[in-house]
Amino acid sequence: MTKQELSTDKLIKPLGHYAQAAVVEARGKMVFVSGMTARRADGSIAGIGDIEAQTRQVIENIKSALETAGGTLDHVCRVDVYVRNMEHFQQIHKVRREYFKPPLPASTLVEVTKLASPEYLIEINAIAVVPESGAAA
Repeated sequence: MTKQELSTDKLIKPLGHYAQAAVVEARGKMVFVSGMTARRADGSIAGIGDIEAQTRQVIENIKSALETAGGTLDHVCRVDVYVRNMEHFQQIHKVRREYFKPPLPASTLVEVTKLASPEYLIEINAIAVVPESGAAA
């Protein structure tokens, strides 16, 4: 799989940790990860009131789903991020830098009034392309 960030001077440079666009030339399987929240496998919620802790748990949950499909976070091409407070933008992208390395995925981030639980501060879904066995990432 070859993933490449696209950028053009015709668009503003991203304000966060994401690509203007991502192109993937791949043989493999597309993995669509449902919206993940800060809920742990035991049902408890990580980091109540702490956006960085919740963002870490959400990305760890995405990572676990991808590993089950034979992939990694490096295979993520797109994420959609839903937050309760846009003021958390910098903290969210600080955590994203810990997990997502170039080439970065394309991304959308929107503020919403509610998520499935009032304790959730963030929810992220992801699309990844996991290469066929033996293919380079």
